[in-house]
Amino acid sequence: MKRIRILLADDHAMICAGFQKLLEPEYEVVGSVRDGRALLKSAADLKPDLALVDVGMPLLNGLDAGRELKKSMPNVKLIFLTMNPDPDVASEALKIGACGYLLKNSEGDELLRAVRKAIRGTSYVTPEVAQAMEQSLIRNPNSLGRPKQLSDRQREVLQMLAEGRPMKEIAYILQISLRTVRFHKYRIMEELGITTNAELVRYAIKHAIIPPS
Repeated sequence: MKRIRILLADDHAMICAGFQKLLEPEYEVVGSVRDGRALLKSAADLKPDLALVDVGMPLLNGLDAGRELKKSMPNVKLIFLTMNPDPDVASEALKIGACGYLLKNSEGDELLRAVRKAIRGTSYVTPEVAQAMEQSLIRNPNSLGRPKQLSDRQREVLQMLAEGRPMKEIAYILQISLRTVRFHKYRIMEELGITTNAELVRYAIKHAIIPPS
């Protein structure tokens, strides 16, 4: 029987090594990557059945990378692993099409349970997060979901600006002109009604585009 192929995406090598050791007796870990862009490239090459994805990764965060991955490979299963218990972030992960949302302080058995459920076509959310999602929905049914006013490209630029990357580096990574990066920054700040780089960073943290430092 063909073993399920799993791709790991986390910017901490030790975490990936721990997940690999936990999973390999039962599954085939086909690779590990350190950022969202590498996840998209490796997934296209390795064709995993399931990806375990950290929410807070450099260059392209896990949510945006997962969204792009589901567009190009709709059958791949997604499980997000994070330190962020925010119910809005968890809700966004499920809207993307994730089968699981786990906190990194979960026990190893919980991760294995989530993987098995994903393979069977069901979903799993860490209980404390699931409870917080339910309470948040009751309090404000319109609060969940990512901001709609930014395009995918704007979110990419915003993430790298919030990470402190120079605009020339952003232009090189995205293969666009410096003038285009400057235009995106101007439009982002206009759309969000903010005027400083510090406000950009705070917005990116609030919406899980980058993790808190």
